[in-house]
Amino acid sequence: MNQTYAIAGVSAVVLATVLVGALGLRISRTTSDFYVASRSVPPRLNAFAVSGEYLSAASFLGVAGLVLARGPDMLWFPIGYTAGFLVLLAFVAAPLRRSGAYTLPDFAEARLESRAVRRIASVLVVGVGWLYLLPQLRGAGLTLRLLTGAPSWSGGLVVATVVTAAVAAGGMRSITFVQAFQYWLKLTALLVPAVFLLLAWRADHTPAPSWDERPVFQRSTQVRADSTLTLGVHEPVRVTVTGTVDGQAMDGGPLTLDAGTHRIGPDTTLRFPPGARVPLPAEGGAHAVPSSWANPLSAGRAQHGLYSTYGVILATFLGTMGLPHVVVRFYTNPDGRAARRTTVAVLGLLGAFYLLIPLYGVLGRLYAPDLLLTGDTDAAVLVLPQRLIGGVGGDLLGALVAGGACAAFLSTVSGLTMSVAGVLAQDVLPTLGIRHFRLATLPAIAVPTAANAVVSDLPVADAVGLAFAVSASSFCPLLVLGIWWRGLTPPGAVAGLLLGGGSALTAVTVTIAGGARSGPLHTLLAWPAVWSVPVGFAAMVLISLTTRDRVPASAAATMARLHLPEAVTGRAGLPDTDPEPAV
Repeated sequence: MNQTYAIAGVSAVVLATVLVGALGLRISRTTSDFYVASRSVPPRLNAFAVSGEYLSAASFLGVAGLVLARGPDMLWFPIGYTAGFLVLLAFVAAPLRRSGAYTLPDFAEARLESRAVRRIASVLVVGVGWLYLLPQLRGAGLTLRLLTGAPSWSGGLVVATVVTAAVAAGGMRSITFVQAFQYWLKLTALLVPAVFLLLAWRADHTPAPSWDERPVFQRSTQVRADSTLTLGVHEPVRVTVTGTVDGQAMDGGPLTLDAGTHRIGPDTTLRFPPGARVPLPAEGGAHAVPSSWANPLSAGRAQHGLYSTYGVILATFLGTMGLPHVVVRFYTNPDGRAARRTTVAVLGLLGAFYLLIPLYGVLGRLYAPDLLLTGDTDAAVLVLPQRLIGGVGGDLLGALVAGGACAAFLSTVSGLTMSVAGVLAQDVLPTLGIRHFRLATLPAIAVPTAANAVVSDLPVADAVGLAFAVSASSFCPLLVLGIWWRGLTPPGAVAGLLLGGGSALTAVTVTIAGGARSGPLHTLLAWPAVWSVPVGFAAMVLISLTTRDRVPASAAATMARLHLPEAVTGRAGLPDTDPEPAV
C-alpha cells in the first residue's frame, strides 16, 4: 500500500471530521445540547448517526477478517449485529425514549428509585464501554501500522487524541453530524472499491475460494515475518528466503520447506510461488480446516462449535439494546415514535453495509491468504485494492478504504467516549455540568488506550463479541423487565446485574487476560452469553418475586409514562434540569 496516498486519505478524514464537528459546536448552547442534542434530532439524521457509530472496526475490518480465516460461518456476526435492532425496535426504543433519561443509570434510578441499582449500572456501562473501545483502538493501531509502519499503539493514541478533543468540545450535538457524515463515508469506502475488485476478480477468471482445506497463493506472494513464527507446512514447498529459517541464514536464495514444522526468524521475508498451500502458525494447526455450516463456528472452536454459535447469537441479538453508545442516541429523538422510525431506518442502513463485508472476506481468502500466516487477517479490507488492482488506481482505492477505516474508529470511539464520560461525570465526579464532563473524557478514553498497549492479540470482531455478551447479560434483563414488568424490584435488579452482568464481565476479563486457553472452561468463559443471560433474567425475576413489598411506589406511574404516547401523557420525557451554557 502506498503510504503517501493512504496517509493523505486518513488525514482528509480527520480534517473533515474536525470541520463537520465544528458545525455542531457552533449550535451547542446548553447542557441539553451537549448531552442529548436537546432531544431534537430528526429520525433520518439520527439513523445515519446511529449507523455511523455502530459500524465499528469490528464491522469494517473484523468481520471480513473472520470470514477470510474461518469461512462463511462467521456471517453470524453481521446477522446478529443487524438483528439486534429488531429486538431493540420491538421492546426498547420508544419506551426508553419516553423515560426522559440521559444515560442507562438514569433510567435505572428513575424506574427503580434506587441509588444502588444506579451505581451498579454505572460500573457496567463503563465496563462495557471500555471493553468495546479496546478493539476499536486495536484496529486503529493495525491500520496505522500498515499505512506508515508506526508501532501498533500509536494508532490508538492518535484516535484517542482526536476523539477527546471532539467530544470535549462539542458533545452530542457535534457528534451527531460527525457520525452521520461518517456512515456515508464508510459505505462509500466499501462500495466503490468493491466494484473495481469484482471487475478484477472477473478478469482473473473468477476463481472460487476453498473452505474445506488450506487456501493457496493465487499469485507469487512475498510475506514478511516481523516476529518469530512457527509454521506448519503440509506439503513441501520451494520458497525464496531473506532472513533466518530453522536457524539457517539466507540471503535471497531458494529453500525447500519440507512437510512439518519450521521456525521463521524475525525480520525474515519469504516469497511463495503461485499454487503453493499457505502454511499456518503451528499453534493453529489443529484448526487449519475451516468448519462447514453443519458444524457452525467450529473453526478455532472445534470441540464446542454449536455452543459457541449460540453464544454469538445470544450476545449479538440481545446485547445491542444495552450498548451505552447506541442507547444514548435514542434519547436524542423528539419522542417515542421518532425513536421507532430511527430504528427502522437503521435496519436498512446496516443491511446495505453488511452486504459488502462478506465480499471482502471471500476475496481476501483468494488474494490475501498470507494474512493467515502472519495473523493480520483484520487487514484484508485494507490490502485488497493494491493486491487486485495495483498501480495508481489501487493506491487511490486503498486511500479511500483507509479513510473509511479511520472513520469507523473515530465514529465509534466518539460515541463510546461520550457515553462513558457521561456516566463518569454524573456518578464519579462532583456534578459541575459541562466542565466536569469535559474532564471525564480523559479517563473515559485513557484507560482503554493504556490497556490496548497490553492486549494486542485478540481478533477485533471476537473482542466486540465479548462486549456484547456483557451487555446482553446485564442491560437486556434490566431494560426488558424494567420496561415490561411492573413487579421488578431494586433487590431483583441488583441481583440480576451482579449475577448476570458481573459474571459475564468476569468471564470475558479472564478470557482477555489469557486464562483457561483451552478445554470446556475456556469455551464457557469465552462465550458466556449462553449461561449468563438466563442467569441475569432468572435472578431478577426470582429475587423480585421474593421481595414484592419493595416494588417502587411510583412503578405504575412510571410504566404509564413509558408506554403511553406523549400526546396522552402530555410530556416527551423528563425536563432538562441544568440550563448551564455548554460553551
